[in-house]
Amino acid sequence: MQAWQVHENGEPSEVMRLEDVGTPTPGDGQVLLKVRAANINFPDALLCRGQYQVRPPLPFTPGVEICGETEDGRRVIANPALPYGGFAEYAVADAAAVLPAPETLDDAEAAALHIGYQTGWFGLHRRAGLEAGETLLVHAAAGGVGSAAVQLGKAAGARVIGVVGGAEKAAVARELGCDVVVDRRAEDVIGAVKEATGGRGADVIYDPVGGQAYAQSAKAVAFEGRIVVVGFASGAIPSPALNHALVKNYSILGLHWGLYNTKNPKLIQHCHEQLTELASRRAIKPLVSERVALGGAAAAVQRVADGVTTGRVAVLPGLTEGGAA
Repeated sequence: MQAWQVHENGEPSEVMRLEDVGTPTPGDGQVLLKVRAANINFPDALLCRGQYQVRPPLPFTPGVEICGETEDGRRVIANPALPYGGFAEYAVADAAAVLPAPETLDDAEAAALHIGYQTGWFGLHRRAGLEAGETLLVHAAAGGVGSAAVQLGKAAGARVIGVVGGAEKAAVARELGCDVVVDRRAEDVIGAVKEATGGRGADVIYDPVGGQAYAQSAKAVAFEGRIVVVGFASGAIPSPALNHALVKNYSILGLHWGLYNTKNPKLIQHCHEQLTELASRRAIKPLVSERVALGGAAAAVQRVADGVTTGRVAVLPGLTEGGAA
């Protein structure tokens, strides 16, 4: 089979190589899945760089989220078990963690439903307790993680403010349903949020960016607001001033979604049931902005790493370079 292999750490476009390799053999409690679609996540770039919290042995195949097909023909969602990741024709996954793919979503959309939407659901509902009528601020609202949070916030009855970088991403955020869109390149984020909320600030802030975005969050959060720290796509990890949290009475909530796999896996199943129900009534639908053939995976991972994409980019092994399935 064909699979992208990383033999040394570095930038995805430089270290990912498409090679002919043997089909992996699943271990105890694992299943072999034919990859129908693999969604690209920012952690795929971190894996290539050797900067992710998990460092699989070299060589490995990246790709942490797929829609696959079991040997008996079932369409499923899974997080492949590294080193046999999803940017390949076949991947391996833990059988206990395989979930049914929603019938209302195509392969690329189903592949994109899992990590970003689970993270959003846990962040907004489990950690922040978002309520209908509250104001939700989402950083990087047009990106893969942010777009999921926007849709989930709207589905929960929140008023959503999306922060983006550039006019093109602002247009995407509006299409996603943001009530207010702030272009951080052209506007003062803090001032715009205060104006949109009558000076009150946002009740819940969803931050997958870190760095300057977090500094803005601390100034734009409402009394008894909640800042959910999801990741650091900016590359800068902030050091919060805890005296500021005390003075303004707001909470700083961390979210490492992967911990639920070991700490409370039943919650992941429950969350998937909630997401499937939302997808069935079209309340959420992953924004797949690009579908690429297997041969285009390395370049696509690099684009995601560089922050120039909107929504999700999916790799479809069955897609030809010309675009036909």
